[in-house]
Amino acid sequence: MRNNLSAFARYRGELGELMYLAGPIMGAQLATTGMSFVDTSMAGQYSALDLASIALGSSIWVPVYLLIRGILMAITPTVAHLYGARQTGEIAGQVRQGLWIALLLSLLALGFIYQSDVVLQWLQVGPAMAGKTLEYLKALAWGVPAICLFQALTCYCEGMGKTKPGMVFSFIALALNIPLNYVLIYGKFGFPELGGVGCGYATAVCFWAMFLMMAAYTMLAQQHRKIGLFDQWDLPSLNIIASQLTLGVPIGLAIFFEASIFSVVALLIGKLGAIVVAGHQIALNFSSLTFMVPLSLSMGLTISVGQALGAGKTAQAAYSSYAGIVTTLVSATLSAAVMLFLPGVVTSIYTQNTEVAILASQLLVYAALFQYADGIQIAANGALRGYKDTRVPMAMILFACWGVALPLGYILGLTDWIVAPMGPHGLWIGLVSALTMSAILLTLRLRAIIGRHRVSAADNMAMSS
Repeated sequence: MRNNLSAFARYRGELGELMYLAGPIMGAQLATTGMSFVDTSMAGQYSALDLASIALGSSIWVPVYLLIRGILMAITPTVAHLYGARQTGEIAGQVRQGLWIALLLSLLALGFIYQSDVVLQWLQVGPAMAGKTLEYLKALAWGVPAICLFQALTCYCEGMGKTKPGMVFSFIALALNIPLNYVLIYGKFGFPELGGVGCGYATAVCFWAMFLMMAAYTMLAQQHRKIGLFDQWDLPSLNIIASQLTLGVPIGLAIFFEASIFSVVALLIGKLGAIVVAGHQIALNFSSLTFMVPLSLSMGLTISVGQALGAGKTAQAAYSSYAGIVTTLVSATLSAAVMLFLPGVVTSIYTQNTEVAILASQLLVYAALFQYADGIQIAANGALRGYKDTRVPMAMILFACWGVALPLGYILGLTDWIVAPMGPHGLWIGLVSALTMSAILLTLRLRAIIGRHRVSAADNMAMSS
């Protein structure tokens, strides 16, 4: 009994530390996702075509954004290790090179967005939906440089253990997004009535607001002034940039591979009509909203594991990893319960169309099924980032998503090779299978990495004695 109480007390302490780091990240992620939620729900009230167009636009933009966010996440463990080792004098130079990477990535993203009509043509999306989708993306593109720079500075703050500013600025942007959407969708106060395209311009304005607030904070706050982030401006250093990209590109690709599967599914469903697209988007949007909880916990894990390793505390890093996985399972239980027992409440937020609501409720069952696997795999991957292990996890996620999810979902959903075409249901079965496979592989990888660090720590102690 005493041992059980001691174990619970330790877990409670670890949970408190994790929530201190991850709680604000969770708030920031929920606020950022909340902007997509607001866009989707407000455009859905305007028309089904606008809802479907934003759904397709998001399916193109979100994987690109997550790829960029993942690459820039190399800043977080880099700063966390330096901060844990008390080598704060090296932090500013690393972050300044991260800002150069953010600018480069924003240019690449803009080039892709302006060529995205090729993707829509290849997928044979109808002219009306394709035209409105492209307009939405070009409107959103005005804010791409700002969100890239914001994410670079946010990752720096997270590595320092300062996660609240990103949350505060994201919620301010969310509060700004709602009235801007209303004005630009419906053409109020002299502005033109833009429909769903207005959501793109509103989001771009919010991105710039987020960046300017974060830049002011990192420039003026006392702790960041000691780091000297803006005391000078460095030219690009190919060595540092290459080092960050070596760590960050696998992170970004791993996130991109997973997110792109959801987007490919949405784009494949785009050929099935506006009703099916809208129903799928509701289920996907709500599951993405709940996904922000385990995602934020995984980011908190990256910080805590990275700082522990930087301080030479390998046992603490291992315990933090496993405790984080347990915590994601608790959050998965809550989100799955909402999807299974309150689907009508969820769908009523997005639409009053009966056909759309029925399909969305059916797809929410699949979303509920993958909550546990999704929580485990994202937490394990977050811990692995703290260990700076990114290449093998990337390969594992690539196999699970593109080797399992896409072919299985395509076969079940759009062909009669095994059964009669199941439509969106078959595609969602593929998603559930991929996340389950990813959870198994990443958990095994985490166990191996933890074991390797324990052996290394033991060897070092033996040599020192």
